[in-house]
Amino acid sequence: MSPHIGITPKNLKKSASILATILSNEMTLYVKTRKFHWNISGNSFMELHKLFEEQYRVLEAQIDEVAERINQLGEKTIGTMKEFIDNSTLKESPKEYASQKNMLSELLENHEQLVTEFRGYIPVFENETNDIGSADFVTGLLQEHEKMAWILRRYQV
Repeated sequence: MSPHIGITPKNLKKSASILATILSNEMTLYVKTRKFHWNISGNSFMELHKLFEEQYRVLEAQIDEVAERINQLGEKTIGTMKEFIDNSTLKESPKEYASQKNMLSELLENHEQLVTEFRGYIPVFENETNDIGSADFVTGLLQEHEKMAWILRRYQV
């Protein structure tokens, strides 16, 4: 049954499509953060190992919330790795194993990219689809990514 929440079916689909991109990016960043957690080595091994674990747990919770938001809008949620890769704006680095410095830089870059993309999505939700709930929801995600980026940025010297 379609929701009757003051948003046209066309706009519900548009909002859900944007959220599918967000979901794909969250999943890509989750997998990347997990890869770095598994492969970190060097002087700050334990500190970064724990930091990456803390961050991928936040991402894991966000992934579930984004998927549920898509369902709340009456759409099905994508769920295969192929769909996530096809819908993600973040890039992976298969068969590459970065240094600590490059891991931190890549994660920081990715979080900042998502913050920038989210800033573009919020006005679409507010002004084009009349989906204030998704605008508010994505604002919360943006704030989480700003916080994770800030923490990663503190490691840059």
